[in-house]
Amino acid sequence: MAKDSKEQKKQKVIEVLNKGRGMELHAIIQYMNQHYNLDDMDYGDMAAKVKLIAIDEMRHAEMFAERIKELGGEPTTEPAGKAEKGQKVQAVFSFDAKLEDDTIEAYNQFLLVCRENGDSTSVKTFEAIIDEEQVHYNYFDNVRDHIDKLGETYLAQIAGTPSATGLQTQGFVARQGSAATKAGA
Repeated sequence: MAKDSKEQKKQKVIEVLNKGRGMELHAIIQYMNQHYNLDDMDYGDMAAKVKLIAIDEMRHAEMFAERIKELGGEPTTEPAGKAEKGQKVQAVFSFDAKLEDDTIEAYNQFLLVCRENGDSTSVKTFEAIIDEEQVHYNYFDNVRDHIDKLGETYLAQIAGTPSATGLQTQGFVARQGSAATKAGA
């Protein structure tokens, strides 16, 4: 039985990194959709936390893309699935807990592919991301548990809370100094 060449091993790693990236892109779309819906339903605190988790997923997608580029591959731009839209608040957190749990399981398998193909850097990338996905899972599972046990009482406590995440994000225009800023200077 012939051993895989170095290039074949690299391609196997790129393939699982791209699968992970696609899963992250799906999570970003899913969680941002939920963020907007939770905010519209006046569950601001939940909306803010889901938004921050989506931002974590953006960072994960970028980590995968950077590693793929380092290996000479092309990062996928295709999400692994379609967003479930219009979910009721009672369904969001059990859905998300399952999504995170499935992600952790898949990433542990992808990590093994990286290890079998001699790529310890990609193994470390998956390990770091798995640790963060576990934090996401714990949050979603905890909220799901509260909703299951306390129902409307729990949801009533969250209703009307602010959705501000406190982020001071600067986009490209702000960093460059917008025309309006320069005109007023």
